[in-house]
Amino acid sequence: MLPDTTEVLIIGAGPTGMALSIMLHQAGVDHVLIDRLAQGLQTSRAGVIHAQTLEALEPLGVTGRLGELALKLQNFVIRDRNRALLDVDFGKLPSRHPYLLMLPQNLTEQVLAERIAALGGVIHREVEAKAVVQDISGARVTVVENGREKLISARYVVGADGMNSLVRGAAGIEFDGAAYDGSFVLADVRLDWPVGPKEVSLFFAPTGLVVVAPLPDGSYRIVATMDDAPEKPAVADIQALLDRRGPTGQRARVLGLAWSSRFRVHHRLVRSYRKERLFLMGDAPHVHSPAGGQGMNTGIIDAVVLGELLGDVVNGVRSEAELDLYETLRRPAAQEVLELAGKMTEMALTRNPVKRFVRNLLLSLTNLNPLLKRRMAVKLSGLSRAPLARLPAPSRGPGSISPAKPAAKPALKLAA
Repeated sequence: MLPDTTEVLIIGAGPTGMALSIMLHQAGVDHVLIDRLAQGLQTSRAGVIHAQTLEALEPLGVTGRLGELALKLQNFVIRDRNRALLDVDFGKLPSRHPYLLMLPQNLTEQVLAERIAALGGVIHREVEAKAVVQDISGARVTVVENGREKLISARYVVGADGMNSLVRGAAGIEFDGAAYDGSFVLADVRLDWPVGPKEVSLFFAPTGLVVVAPLPDGSYRIVATMDDAPEKPAVADIQALLDRRGPTGQRARVLGLAWSSRFRVHHRLVRSYRKERLFLMGDAPHVHSPAGGQGMNTGIIDAVVLGELLGDVVNGVRSEAELDLYETLRRPAAQEVLELAGKMTEMALTRNPVKRFVRNLLLSLTNLNPLLKRRMAVKLSGLSRAPLARLPAPSRGPGSISPAKPAAKPALKLAA
């Protein structure tokens, strides 16, 4: 049964919402997790978990299980058809998890849901939030369950409800940015793949990019740009993408298609992560290109940081003023991720022959420099942003002033 009141109401039970729920369970904070869907994802969507995310998930008690189900890879290779331009080695990362963890998102969600159940928690499914109103003492959320409206009062409300966030709309927070031209194709296929199952490959080609990443069941994840993709790309569509952008020596052959979809990609960042008692995390405050596999990872770390903060505030360890630390840390992290994903996408999509030549030359020179390659691995793994996932020590009492914010970075410039 849905309660009438709670300390924290989480709207959205994807990986981000579930990670926050686990944090709050472990802190002993009363909360409610709702989702409008009847069940979690049955398809793979996000497929990579990076080193920093795995470190952040260790206190949640799920990292070991994720590792058991996943495929661990060390190499991310950028190629121009047959030519390897840059080979980024994750095997030497300064981390307890020196690898890329390849795991379909539906299995990641399964592991998180099992952990919630083990902690005695419940995901309230087929419950849709319709309206959010806040005042000085808290927030009231109108939800619909089994066709009936119900009002839930919460001290805090967290929107883990995606790019079209109800919570962000209720807070009146601007979501600056725009959509990329064209569309992206996402598919899981069985593949006769000449490159082999030991690396994640990003191919550049004049017609666009294609990413080929092995998954633990022997299938491959395909992510590609396409000017006018069909709603559900077929085997022939995926085969054509690989023929035009993949290796030319030995032809890749698509043997079967598990599922596919088309989606538009935006590059957007909110002006604020919080308005009083309403908070945003995951795709609600930041969306960007899938290049580099950063989206789900950034959202999960949002949840871990916010979970620690809310737990400390509700339990009297921190003053409520310290909730400002969430935006102080996580908005700059998202800004860096948008810049990284944007640069990778821009490099991949350039069709000018001169720019492509210069790009390939710069990447090849980078490949000869171990220090630059290490920096690239640390940035892609998220470890370079680890300081933006660590909270300072709590202030000394309810009346204390929150620690000073670091100097602001220049605002991210997003195309109109």
